[in-house]
Amino acid sequence: METATPAATAPPSAPPKVLCANCGVELLGPHCYACGQPVKGMVRHLGSILHDVADTIFNIDSRIFRTILPLYFKPGYLSNEYFSGRRVRYVTPFRLYFFLSVAAFLLMQIGLDSSLDLARNVVELSRDATEMASADTPAEVEKRRDNLLAQLEQEKSAAGVSQATVDRLEHAEKEIRRQADKRLEKLARLQKTPAADAASTTPSEAPAASGEKKADKDDFTFEVDGKEWDLKKDPIHVSWLPDFVNTKLNNAALRMKENATHIKEDPKPFLLETFAVLPQVLFVLMPLFALLLKLFFIFKRRLYMEHLIVALHSHSFIFLSLIFVTLTMLLRSWSRSAAPWLTMPLGWLLFAMWWWLPIYLFLMQKRVYRQGWFFTSVKYSLIGICYTIMITMGAVAAAVVSLATAK
Repeated sequence: METATPAATAPPSAPPKVLCANCGVELLGPHCYACGQPVKGMVRHLGSILHDVADTIFNIDSRIFRTILPLYFKPGYLSNEYFSGRRVRYVTPFRLYFFLSVAAFLLMQIGLDSSLDLARNVVELSRDATEMASADTPAEVEKRRDNLLAQLEQEKSAAGVSQATVDRLEHAEKEIRRQADKRLEKLARLQKTPAADAASTTPSEAPAASGEKKADKDDFTFEVDGKEWDLKKDPIHVSWLPDFVNTKLNNAALRMKENATHIKEDPKPFLLETFAVLPQVLFVLMPLFALLLKLFFIFKRRLYMEHLIVALHSHSFIFLSLIFVTLTMLLRSWSRSAAPWLTMPLGWLLFAMWWWLPIYLFLMQKRVYRQGWFFTSVKYSLIGICYTIMITMGAVAAAVVSLATAK
């Protein structure tokens, strides 16, 4: 009896080959191994392109958690891992620097903005306190005093108030009380001897007050080549520069003169503009910091890019520390009214964070370059001095740029 043989099953068909549109070679991945052209081009949905851009810049995935902790608690660990070839498990140094610098400056600018508003209010309240001398009766003095003190209490109870701002508010409160008491004593003396006091104090004080007011309103002046600069009479002119550059220099000088007269009244735009320029200044100084490392450790025979990796990780740690410090300061300000028992522990935590900054950078230098304590200490001190000078010069340059561009 013959048995029926089962029909032979056809083998599964292989997926069709995908060829590179540029060279025609079979594709084995997202890039052509022959010519290097990627499979994805720009002609696709905008959402897909934006996703790739965000991934390229930030690259925020699970690697961020494997990167942040050793970055803050293990000096030199990430740099040594990178040099050992273990790179894919961590965020790349440039992306880490970029992400943390953006986050740090955004967070600090928020805190600086609110602090400057409060500081400006303190200045205005202090000026109001000095105007208490115009009150004619004790009742008016007490009314102005109570109104100003109420405003100070409202400012002190606001969320996110730093300890420095609280100190300025308390100083303004003392100034208000002092001016009020001084005016009340003067009014009491005027009631006893109005003619004598009026004749002896009023004429002499009026010119002084007007002179002070005039001095406050004097325009800011500066000199060029030993002469007071004037746009019309003596404009800036450098013979070897083209005319349009000299025109820009004069326009910048004019803006600096105009902005300088307003800094005393309201320094907020100037300070915010300076703060906005600082990220670019640090970005320019970072390769110079790597060059310092190259010069001081020249006998280690390391490539410049290795020193640049160390510089990127060092600055990334500094930005991460500033983020933690700013968040702790905001939490400490909030705890004064909501949870006073947290104020002291958070103060000690801030103290430890600030000291961890130089200690970390010192240990990082020792563990990466593997030198003894003596040579590490000497080179760390010299590099610190040189870089502090560079940062100071950069901050001055940022202040000059902001003074010339602030509106």
